[in-house]
Amino acid sequence: MRRAGWAAVCAAVVLAAAGGGVTAALANGTVHDPALQSGPSAPSAQERPAADSADAGFARDMAVHHQQAVEMSFVVRDRTDDEEVRRLAYDIANTQANQRGMMLGWLDLWELPKVSSQPPMAWMGMGGHDGHGSGGDDAPLMPGMATRAELARLGKAEGERAEVLFLQLMTAHHKGGVHMAEGCVDRCRPGVERDLAKGMVEAQESELRLMADLLKARGAKGS
Repeated sequence: MRRAGWAAVCAAVVLAAAGGGVTAALANGTVHDPALQSGPSAPSAQERPAADSADAGFARDMAVHHQQAVEMSFVVRDRTDDEEVRRLAYDIANTQANQRGMMLGWLDLWELPKVSSQPPMAWMGMGGHDGHGSGGDDAPLMPGMATRAELARLGKAEGERAEVLFLQLMTAHHKGGVHMAEGCVDRCRPGVERDLAKGMVEAQESELRLMADLLKARGAKGS
């Protein structure tokens, strides 16, 4: 994998994490700055979703979910030389960093906070259930997310062991992401966000099939 490609992903991550009054959202290779939108192009109060809506909840929670996928992809990049796994990791990091920027940009455009007093996935009626979001016993923040202990193991693994662990963790992560995206498809308002959620379901289901094949080739199973 060329260094320039990973450098572009790094730039997307930095821009998406900028926060504050200006969040740069990368989409289709173009930087969009929602904070600079004004006049007729800015949504009216009636058009903005409520802070506790599915639209806002999905944008907040999926941005967090995506961030971990990006982090795991960068970790495995440095733990293996396998081109198939590194290519998959690059695709995941690039796609999800850009999508994360878009979702944070929408929250800025809607003038909504990027954090909520509600537990993760409360907009799906799941907040804090089954230990998710509680933080106790190193529980994952949301379904599919890796625990701190699992991330630590990935950071110490090398070669094929790192590949297998990454594929297993990302399989669980994608399954959780698909479930959340389907929640937005069912609950979010018609428009670009729901369309993005539909695209996430299709793309991540395709990557799940690829990861199952890569695990099988290594004599391992998914989560």
